[in-house]
Amino acid sequence: MADKKRILITGGAGFLGSHLCDRFLAEGYHVIAMDNLVTGNLANIEHLFGKKDFEFYHHDVSKFVHVPGELDYILHFASPASPIDYLKIPIQTLKVGALGTHNLLGLARVKKARVLIASTSEVYGDPDVHPQVEEYHGNVNPVGPRGCYDEAKRFQEAITMAYHNVHGVETRIIRIFNTYGPRMRLDDGRVLPAFLSQALKGEALTVFGDGSQTRSFCYVDDLVEGIYRLLLSDYPMPVNIGNPAEITIKEFGEEIAKLAGVEFRPTYHPLPQNDPLRRQPDITKAKEILGWEPKVDRAEGLRRTYEYFKEHVK
Repeated sequence: MADKKRILITGGAGFLGSHLCDRFLAEGYHVIAMDNLVTGNLANIEHLFGKKDFEFYHHDVSKFVHVPGELDYILHFASPASPIDYLKIPIQTLKVGALGTHNLLGLARVKKARVLIASTSEVYGDPDVHPQVEEYHGNVNPVGPRGCYDEAKRFQEAITMAYHNVHGVETRIIRIFNTYGPRMRLDDGRVLPAFLSQALKGEALTVFGDGSQTRSFCYVDDLVEGIYRLLLSDYPMPVNIGNPAEITIKEFGEEIAKLAGVEFRPTYHPLPQNDPLRRQPDITKAKEILGWEPKVDRAEGLRRTYEYFKEHVK
């Protein structure tokens, strides 16, 4: 069908990107996935390669981006997202947030496409305001080890608003809070894959600090629904999408151990520099503007994720 909407999803072979490819194909879009496979994995999208409405480009968006033909939408999800990755490749992380976003905003302008950029709760840094509202400007150390990721995302938001204000590009900004689900990398370094892999291997769970720091975990299907609604909305300012159910890391470890049927045996390690002590989204805007709130509770989401990890942990 010639009238199918065409959407470019950068980071399309990643955890979130691959779920977005699935969703937009299911909604009847022609999907073009783009990924340089630095942290993405073709295994996440190999089930899509036979579909006539799916294309894959192996490309780094930090370099000039060309997509032939019409383009209706762009989802910019290309970026390392876990500390283990961006601490290893800080320059590439800054480049994909800065140059990559610049290239995709330029493409959106030429194609008259609407672009949604994936920002993050990390723009709030180690927050003084709790829960975090979109109007809070954050507490970020630009020269600390996490600065490469936090500031890449803050710049990304700034240039996106500049293109919106100066060139009239239709832009959407999502601030994503901790998300989990199938297709997370086992060696991702984030707390959920770390705890699940350790529990499945019968190892002690690695807890940083005393485990009293909090996170709020959103199941991937809920996040994808929020992204879908935000893209199709007419709201250009940042919107938090996440699950406000806050939990301490220690309690979270206990939940995972119980799920895996093992004893909770934590080993404590020093807290990494500038690691946020609290993380909880205020989702008032998402509820009011998008009619969105999370539907999958943590017990159900963890059960689904555990089944996936069980198959993949050797």
